Amino acid sequence: MNPRNSMNPRNSINKILFITLSNVGDVVLTLPVLDSLREKFPAAKITVMVGVRPKEVFEDNPSIDKLIIYDKYAPLREKMKLFFALKKERFNIVIDLRNTLFGALLLARFRTSPFLHIPSYIRHVKERNLYRLQKALNLQNSSFDVVTKSLFISQDNKDYVGRLLEKNNIRAGERIVIIAAAAGGVNRRWEREKFAQVAGELSRDFRVILVGRDSDKGISKYICDHSNGKVFDFTGLTTLLQLAYLIKVSSLVIVCDTGVLQLSSYMDAPILALFGASDENKYGPWSKNNSVVVSREIFCRRCHEAQCRFGTIDCMRLIKAEEVLKKAKEILRGELSIKQQARDNFKRILIVRTDRIGDVLLSTPVIKAVRQNYPQAFIAMMVSPYTKEIVEGNPYLDEVIIYDKDGKHKSWARSIKFARNLSKRKFELAIILHPTNRVHLITYLAGIKRRVGYGRKLGFLLTDRITHTKQLGEKHELEYNLDLLKYLGIEVKTKNLFMPIKKESDEWVDDLFKQEGIRLGDKLLAINPSASCPSKIWPLERFAQAADELVKKYGFKVLLVSGPKDLALAEGVIKNMRSSVISLAGRTSISQLASLLKRCRLFISNDSGPVHISSSVGTPVISIFGRNQKGLSPKRWGPVGLKDKVLHKEVGCIECLAHNCVKGFACLKAISVDDVVSAADEVLKS
Repeated sequence: MNPRNSMNPRNSINKILFITLSNVGDVVLTLPVLDSLREKFPAAKITVMVGVRPKEVFEDNPSIDKLIIYDKYAPLREKMKLFFALKKERFNIVIDLRNTLFGALLLARFRTSPFLHIPSYIRHVKERNLYRLQKALNLQNSSFDVVTKSLFISQDNKDYVGRLLEKNNIRAGERIVIIAAAAGGVNRRWEREKFAQVAGELSRDFRVILVGRDSDKGISKYICDHSNGKVFDFTGLTTLLQLAYLIKVSSLVIVCDTGVLQLSSYMDAPILALFGASDENKYGPWSKNNSVVVSREIFCRRCHEAQCRFGTIDCMRLIKAEEVLKKAKEILRGELSIKQQARDNFKRILIVRTDRIGDVLLSTPVIKAVRQNYPQAFIAMMVSPYTKEIVEGNPYLDEVIIYDKDGKHKSWARSIKFARNLSKRKFELAIILHPTNRVHLITYLAGIKRRVGYGRKLGFLLTDRITHTKQLGEKHELEYNLDLLKYLGIEVKTKNLFMPIKKESDEWVDDLFKQEGIRLGDKLLAINPSASCPSKIWPLERFAQAADELVKKYGFKVLLVSGPKDLALAEGVIKNMRSSVISLAGRTSISQLASLLKRCRLFISNDSGPVHISSSVGTPVISIFGRNQKGLSPKRWGPVGLKDKVLHKEVGCIECLAHNCVKGFACLKAISVDDVVSAADEVLKS
């Protein structure tokens, strides 16, 4: 015997207590932990303590030495009696996934801690359970290679399912689609009419079987009666273990967020899961076979509420039957297999965009798309210090990494040190949205295995390069960002910009409005006369005239915003205005500006970052453009909101010299006050 092995305390494990939960779905999510215990300690006797409802999961299982049915409503005396009985057993390992007093008070060499901090990037409940096991056993990593599973399906149960299929003339080899239409809460339920449509369509090529408990017979009967094909109703005809075997022999399970979803995942069945109020990042399918989540990304989704606060249940209602059918057929035809395998490769992803406000905002659809396609991955974004507020609090990011090329990391030595620190995070994929020498070098030195970006500015350091044609301005910057995702085969469902609104910023605006006497019903117009270079700045007196005209026409209160470096521009507008104006020049952070613009009816601005902030919070914007270089034009940099307007005029320049203009910025002067007021009329009346 190896002496090192004989000294390992894990080698003397002979008694294990496994405490699991009360709901079937939650219990199934703990089974990988039990599997791992059985694999690592095959000689140990395992006692399982479980609630009344899911006891069937463990009954008659030869690999379990003792099964204790725990009644949480039992008198305290009975619970104390159970505790002392367990204490006498002297367990070597106590794995308490229920966080009970039993787990906290029973002494054992290895045990879970109710106070364990689980990293935020570990989202899925199954993975969180395994992490707790890893820490309890003092293991260095959470890789658990499980050969056999803990769910014991007897031959009698298998034979019963075989007879049930034979009775319904479903022969061996025929492809089965299981539909579990019922769900516990209304916010998890999909409409029965759509289930009927899907069942009927799939029944043309597959054997469609409805499953569920006795209480689900009503919805199953409706689906059978209203589908336009032959649908088999097995509702109430199977036990949990019999259902598990039926799932095992099926080709696809279509299910909402229920215990059947978790059971299907454990049986490694292909799954199409419909998610509404609950979070697929925590409870979604984890089968080794092809699985897809279908959801509708509305603003309030993943609320985790039992009842919809708006009474619409749009998160489920807006999922179309046609969409579910399309995904189901893709799984059944094997069309998702390559894509799914590619997605599973990346567990830690870095998105990089280190330039300005508007650039980062136009990158936010990338964040959401990456999260939707890699729901289990740890996703971080690397940005500059002055844009961090744009992505801080973004629910699709796990971390924001600050790279300060003009300050803290200005020297090459500091940048190299930054790269070394970045390498410790072990990112597997870097998506570099804007090419810079430093970014390409840093991600290379950080040892990120896959580096995808545009092939310029040390682009040879990338592993995957696409041709850089941004300077031609053939499409919007948003589309250039998404081109990198298309290259990776990442599906993009929405292109909406997103900026989180901080509670502190909303409170700041509330206080400001009180100080300035702004009431709830007041119409607010915000104007921004500043920009990053002279070739973007519309004449100040025209800003003043346009604001005065709109005050006269619509009764606006005017808020003037600008950066701290542009106070002179702000003063130039104020001096030319007849109407009163509230100057916030240099007084707002990026987050506060977003909260402010969200409450305005209209925003008028030069081509600058705040234009895209306004679009991201849903406030219509009129953006004034001057220069006509292809890569700097509104075609590439214009606002993307549905009601947004761009004012831009050609003045016959053969070549745009931008800030070196010799015509006194005639393109900007060609845009009149009337042009702005007319554009405002169109926006406000639409």
